[in-house]
Amino acid sequence: MITKTKKEKLVKKVQTHKSDTGSPEVQIAILTERIKEVSDHLKKNPKDIHSRRGLLQIVADRRKHMNYLQKKSSKKFNALMKKLNLKKKA
Repeated sequence: MITKTKKEKLVKKVQTHKSDTGSPEVQIAILTERIKEVSDHLKKNPKDIHSRRGLLQIVADRRKHMNYLQKKSSKKFNALMKKLNLKKKA
């Protein structure tokens, strides 16, 4: 689970303006952090099927946000990918 302070740091890292908490960039950053945490959990607990299903849902949700951002502004999309150290999708 993402702590409040960790989430605030993520938001400050990628926000577009001072009160930005819901832009696609912020949502992608938060989902990316959740994916990392659930992935670590699954490495320790490989038989946890319910968490695996949740991970797939989070990944699909992030993919939708990334597709939206890429359609709206590829410049912002590319900048976000560099900030979060993500690879571009195929």
